[in-house]
Amino acid sequence: MKRLPNNATECNDNETNSLYPAPDGVFSQTVTEVKHYTDRLFKFRLTRPESFRFRSGEFVMIALPNAEKPIFRAYSIASPVWDEELEFFSIKVPGGPLTEHLQRIKIGDTILMRKKSTGTLVLDAIIPGKRLYMLSTGTGVAPFASLIRDTETYEKFKEIVLIQTTRKVAELAYANELVSRLHLNPLIGEFSQKLKFYPMTTREQSEHMGRITDAMKSGRFFSDTKLPPVNIEEDRMMICGSMAMLKECASMARKFGLEEGANNAPATYVVERAFVS
Repeated sequence: MKRLPNNATECNDNETNSLYPAPDGVFSQTVTEVKHYTDRLFKFRLTRPESFRFRSGEFVMIALPNAEKPIFRAYSIASPVWDEELEFFSIKVPGGPLTEHLQRIKIGDTILMRKKSTGTLVLDAIIPGKRLYMLSTGTGVAPFASLIRDTETYEKFKEIVLIQTTRKVAELAYANELVSRLHLNPLIGEFSQKLKFYPMTTREQSEHMGRITDAMKSGRFFSDTKLPPVNIEEDRMMICGSMAMLKECASMARKFGLEEGANNAPATYVVERAFVS
């Protein structure tokens, strides 16, 4: 696996791995893998243009070439920066203008992808600390799938705490798969012991039930994990999920004394607002 520089920006407008003629400013890439975890969740992988660069935690706009004016939607890049392919984790939305069709893709199909990635769930948007909390619900775990496979994350923080809340146990399968195989990775396997994974469910019985905000506010989370309460000197937080989850978790972060950051003004917590309508 080759590691690609994060700061490279040049693009080859004619670069494509598909027979579909991509519009200006768009890559036309080929599906290399599709895996369905439940009737609601699946991942897919694409060929990666040689010139495409991104920072772990960013998202990109993707679409299908099934209309005169393709519908682009923001998707977090789940693969790490060194991966030679691009990975995405998606929900299936009945009647959704993109996901209704995207969920039916097969190996060899074409996906359109805009050439610029962006986002706030990046290491540049938070100031250094000891511990990095990654709070997610559902497919909000996707940007963290990239970050937990990036050596820079472990170089900047001594402990990484990944939290994912889903409705049912089966919906935790993607994250469980990533975490369980982390130690096998030749680039980041040595850092795998620095990662703690705290899976939660809200509807189906599991070891950790409820919402992460309730678990943290009550102290149950800290009792379960043997971690100290959140404090502004050591702890940083990244948040990705639904609108309600973002509001609730951001409010909790502020009550802990954390301040929201951005790429041009790093602070102690960040949220990804691209998926909130």
